[in-house]
Amino acid sequence: MGILSGKPEEEPLHSGEIFNLWNHLFATKSYLVTLQIFINHTGDKDLKALLEDLMENCIKQEEQQTEAILTANGIRLPPAPPARPNVEVKDIPAGARFNDPEIALLVQKEIATEKMQFSYIMGISIREDIAEMYGEFHQQRTEYEEKLLKITKDKGWLVPPPLMLK
Repeated sequence: MGILSGKPEEEPLHSGEIFNLWNHLFATKSYLVTLQIFINHTGDKDLKALLEDLMENCIKQEEQQTEAILTANGIRLPPAPPARPNVEVKDIPAGARFNDPEIALLVQKEIATEKMQFSYIMGISIREDIAEMYGEFHQQRTEYEEKLLKITKDKGWLVPPPLMLK
């Protein structure tokens, strides 16, 4: 039996896993601030509820799980940008505000990018717990992507590419 047998949590991380865990955590910490900004800017109650749910029940949990793995393996954690204060949307000048369709598109784009990153990390991981964790992250993002798609369709914000109608 070698060092890569037994309990995955006791196996060493390889450099690719370390880099991607650290990079994901760094991006997650920044994205939490971005989501706070988007929440401040949105005027739509459904979009705001989705963003708050995404932040609290998905992104913050990912941050905690990733931090725990890095800490347990003695890896220095990345810095976090300062949190943003809550602001009323009416206090943001119209020309400086993100519009709700823009916010929805930016969040959808981020979700799609993250899903690709998570797939890559699952593919390079040799520790089953890391691959499984990122599989769960991928599944969560898929669920939020479906919710966001429904909102964008219901609100008329979806701009489809040319459709083939015959």
